[in-house]
Amino acid sequence: MDILYLMILCSVSLAVVFLVVFIVFARKGQFEDDESPAVRILFDSGEVKEKEELGNKNDKEKGDNNKFEEKSE
Repeated sequence: MDILYLMILCSVSLAVVFLVVFIVFARKGQFEDDESPAVRILFDSGEVKEKEELGNKNDKEKGDNNKFEEKSE
């Protein structure tokens, strides 16, 4: 029976810790911006375009591999 009291005490204390952490982060504004992460994926970033342009220059130099990629597309 003692172990049951110990397990109840541990679970309640763990729940209180999670509640306190949630309240702290909610007050800091962690959960206020719901829309921008979902919309951010729709916009192109400049870094990706720059890497693709550099990659395309290197692909043209390869020769035969470039022909295979054009056929597969």
